[in-house]
Amino acid sequence: MHPRRVPVALSIAGSDSGGGAGIQADLKAFARAGVHGTTAITAITVQNTVAVLAVAAIDPAIITGQIRAVAEDLGIDAVKIGMLGDVATIETVARALDELPAGTPVVHDPVMVAESGSRLLELEAVDALRRLIVARATVITPNLAEARVLADDVDLDGIELVRALHALGPRNVVVTGGHRDTGTDLFFDGATLTELPGERHPDGAAHGSGCTHSATLAARLALGDEPLAAARHARGVAAAAVRDGLRELGAGAGPVDVFGLARPDRSPPNERL
Repeated sequence: MHPRRVPVALSIAGSDSGGGAGIQADLKAFARAGVHGTTAITAITVQNTVAVLAVAAIDPAIITGQIRAVAEDLGIDAVKIGMLGDVATIETVARALDELPAGTPVVHDPVMVAESGSRLLELEAVDALRRLIVARATVITPNLAEARVLADDVDLDGIELVRALHALGPRNVVVTGGHRDTGTDLFFDGATLTELPGERHPDGAAHGSGCTHSATLAARLALGDEPLAAARHARGVAAAAVRDGLRELGAGAGPVDVFGLARPDRSPPNERL
């Protein structure tokens, strides 16, 4: 008898040299969730906890090649998409998604600005992101600021905001609560709005929290969860990662920690949520 196949999740995102966000955060979140993580790197950032100092986009052919190499050999049970950066990268990833089996879950975290405040998506690329990536996603996971950019309305929140985002085409919308007054995530499937409350940890370390949330959500879809259950689980994991974040590392926003490296009990993460 063959052993049970471990699900495979693919992160299509940028690399964070500081290890707090992007591909690095996604791989940690995948491992935390119990799936095998693979990557297609879209950009190399020169980054630490304080700033993004430089960005180098990856050649489109290399991005496509990474995705195909993973799909052809390992198979892909879910995709998480993060930083895309520019129109050429967005178009490349959209074409690559068309090559994947129909029904492959796609979670998109529309990364626009780093925790340090540095811009990671060109302004002229927002429309392409809406049309080519957001419209085909199984779940999108913007924070409040990103959601308002996608909806093209800086004043929307609550049901009006999630309805505007759902109208762009994704099957499910999660507006994460880190930048909302209540801290509650909003989940919308086109019919029902579900609030996902949880603890806030203002004294935690939040660099990589959005990446961790979306990667965990994708991993749970790979494991067979329905989107609402996956979103609920991801909210808890991301909050705990902020709570356990490594505030002592760097001079800026410290990186989240899904493994509780600094906690004295070092018990398995599931026992601490």
